[in-house]
Amino acid sequence: MRPLTRLARRGKKPSERLVTLIGKPGCHLCDDARAVVREVCERTGASFEEKDITQDEELFRAYAEQIPVVLVDGEQHDFWRVDRGRLLRALGA
Repeated sequence: MRPLTRLARRGKKPSERLVTLIGKPGCHLCDDARAVVREVCERTGASFEEKDITQDEELFRAYAEQIPVVLVDGEQHDFWRVDRGRLLRALGA
C-alpha cells in the first residue's frame, strides 16, 4: 500500500485525520502539547492517539531529542511546541 500524497491528504475531512502525540511521562512540554492537540482534535473531530517513547525503542531513537512530536496522518508536523493555528490549518479546519 502506497502512502497518500500530500494532495490526497488535503482532500480528507478533519474527522478522517489522525493526530499522534509522541512524548513521555513527566515532560511538561508534552503536557502543554497534549492540551493543545486535544482541544484541536475535539474542535475538528480528528482522531487523537498518544505514544510513549519510553515504551518504544524505535520511537525513542527517532524522536528522543525532539519531544513532544506531533504527527498528522503519520507525517511529522511539529515538535517541542505545538502551534494551535498551524495544527488547525493542517487539519483543514
